[in-house]
Amino acid sequence: MWILIWLTFLGAPLSDLLGPHHTTWADALGGVGLLVFVAAYLLMVFRHTSKPFRPRRVCTTLVLLCALAVLLCLTMGPTWLVLFVYVSVTAGAALPGPIAWVTIVAVTGLMALLGLHQDDATDFLTGLVIPALLGGFAMSGIRQLIRTSVDLRQARATVAELAANEERLRLARDLHDLLGHSLSLITLKSELAGRMLPGRPDRAAEQVADIERVSRQALKDVREAVTGYRRPTLPGELAGARTALAAAGVAADVPAGPPAALSGGRLAEESEAALAWSLREAVTNVVRHSGARRCVIALTPRQTLKGPVLELTVEDDGSGGAATPYGNGLTGLGERLAAVDGTLETRTSRKGFLLVARAPTGATGAPDGQDLGSGA
Repeated sequence: MWILIWLTFLGAPLSDLLGPHHTTWADALGGVGLLVFVAAYLLMVFRHTSKPFRPRRVCTTLVLLCALAVLLCLTMGPTWLVLFVYVSVTAGAALPGPIAWVTIVAVTGLMALLGLHQDDATDFLTGLVIPALLGGFAMSGIRQLIRTSVDLRQARATVAELAANEERLRLARDLHDLLGHSLSLITLKSELAGRMLPGRPDRAAEQVADIERVSRQALKDVREAVTGYRRPTLPGELAGARTALAAAGVAADVPAGPPAALSGGRLAEESEAALAWSLREAVTNVVRHSGARRCVIALTPRQTLKGPVLELTVEDDGSGGAATPYGNGLTGLGERLAAVDGTLETRTSRKGFLLVARAPTGATGAPDGQDLGSGA
């Protein structure tokens, strides 16, 4: 939009071409020159802004634009001085900072010099100096903004790739630590049992029993590890909620993370998992069913008669329906929270629908990895 808005300055040259000011041949040649000029301008600002040209091509295109502007201005009249505004904008879009600034001033000076040596050009010149300078410097700033945005996206992609690689390495280390010793021991005992089986079946049976014991322990370790990997966390769910609400076009007020200081100390893993599931289900309901335009999420430490708790509130301004009866998702959340001595409340509020989930901040007696229904 910023690039195309400058095309409004072509009104003066087009009016000059369509008027009775020149011969037919002059109008035809002027029209061809204007088409070439506009095509080179658009190619440079659009293509170079997204994928830079080589410096030689940039310089060649700028020289071509400047030459066409000078030629058309000298042959067609002072109304064509406006083409120097496009040369200035192109310089701001294609050249790096200091070089662009010098070129913009030089192009504006050349425009002023040509205008002063032409009759009836004073009015055009005074109205074009500021747009030429402003357009060039503004386009230089936009170019830098676009470059920064591209670099930021590339940096984010690199960080995400590094994080994925680090996670893969962590998984590989954990699997090696969990299974390497156990599988080596199973292989060794299997070989011993095979050699003992013909002559000493009782010793072979002992080795088989050891193999079973080691296998069961390895299976238990793997299940515990997988349970830890699959357990949702509040920081992860908060980031996911922010992304999901933004993608759905819902204005969101989402905290950066859990409160730095919890009244009951560090949040237990079971409580964190229950609150994380609650947040995921609540955001899913907001996106799919509420039709809300705004959603506010808050995490607040509170002191109750049963001890310190962390309270999660999710409130939207939509029409998500009555708080009761519970669907499968909310029923599952209530069971998850009950397992850690937490509570779940849902009700209609002044603005729309409100979900309040509370979980104790201390350790609970719920068994690790217990599956208490789906949060879908």
